[in-house]
Amino acid sequence: MTSIDRNQGLARQIAERLQDDIMQGRLGAAERLPSESDLADRFGVSQPTVREAMKILAAKKLIRSKRGPKGGVFVNPPSLDIAAQTLHETTNWLVSLGAVGLSDIVETRRSLGRLCIEAACQHAGREEHLRIEAALLELDHTEISDEDFCRLEVEFHQAVAAASPNALLRLVMVMVNQSLIPAANMISFQFRQRDVVVALQRRIFSGILARDAAGAVADFDKLIDYQSGVYDMAVEQRAARQSDAAGA
Repeated sequence: MTSIDRNQGLARQIAERLQDDIMQGRLGAAERLPSESDLADRFGVSQPTVREAMKILAAKKLIRSKRGPKGGVFVNPPSLDIAAQTLHETTNWLVSLGAVGLSDIVETRRSLGRLCIEAACQHAGREEHLRIEAALLELDHTEISDEDFCRLEVEFHQAVAAASPNALLRLVMVMVNQSLIPAANMISFQFRQRDVVVALQRRIFSGILARDAAGAVADFDKLIDYQSGVYDMAVEQRAARQSDAAGA
């Protein structure tokens, strides 16, 4: 029997032990976990406690359930998509709580965005160019909603990031693009001029096509500077309205 602290959360401790087994390779990718009754015997707990531990692991995308004669609970194979989704959800939570501020968003987007553009200039081929251009063409329509414009802006920057051969950079950029861009746009969209954004993105794309990393990065910096200024304007306007309302 595996000993656990009876004065602490039992399900959490079991989940942590099994997670460690997965991380250390003692439970391999796609391997079937022992049954609930076997795990209950191993840890000296009830089966409902084991089920709670399984819920914790499932929430972390570490395991999956499969029905049928050959069903059971299995270790999820390593997946960048799953990791990206987890990062995305965590970042959204941090942004919504105000734990991530504008300066963090601007600094992160600028630093990592430059790396992505440099990588795209060096590595992007026809398929990557077409994906970037597709998002850009859809952006350049005045009749699309603010929500669609934000979504397509994310797609444009994600398409640029996808051209990088660095899997870890692509993973991090899912978090940066899908969480931080909408967070900023949610506040600043009323003050943003779409034609300015699209024009700068076209120049970035032209630089990528020409494999002119210095020029494309310079235009990206201009885009970040513009969006940061718009965000500052939106925050100042909101603060002024709140001040007027308080004084009324």
